[in-house]
Parts: sequence; structure tokens; C-alpha cells
Amino acid sequence: MAQFVKRNKNKKKLNKRLSTCSLCANGIDEVSYLDIYRLKKFVSRKGKIISRFRSGNCSKHQRNVTRAIKRARIVALMPFSSTE
Repeated sequence: MAQFVKRNKNKKKLNKRLSTCSLCANGIDEVSYLDIYRLKKFVSRKGKIISRFRSGNCSKHQRNVTRAIKRARIVALMPFSSTE
């Protein structure tokens, strides 16, 4: 008996790009929760934290960014969510 394999023609190909961490490139070791302008780059319009793969951060800096964003939210420097 012949086995049929379904092939998905609409399957998207993932383009893996080698991106360097922007924080490593600038020589930044720690990210401060007071630096809101830098943290806004890592938050979407709705207020969600952008993942490491979309932002291009290394794991060390992504943890620091996440921690800083959460602290900035608690101190009311950044909103928890946005209605846009």
C-alpha cells in the first residue's frame, strides 16, 4: 500500500538571522528600571514584553530587561497595559 504524505505548501520558512545583542554591542552590563526610553524598545504597543527572539537580546540581558520592566511597572514609571 502506498502511503501518502501531506505537504503543506503554505508553510512559512523561518529565516534565522544571526543578530547580536544591542546591549552587548553598546557595552551595557545592567539595565536600570529608571531608563524608560531604553525599556520602551522592548515593550510592544499593548504593553507586553517582547520575546528574546524578536528583540535579539542575549539571555542574560533579556532577564535584566524583564526584571527592569517589571520594576518600572510597579513604581508606576511604565503602564501595565495600553488600550491602543
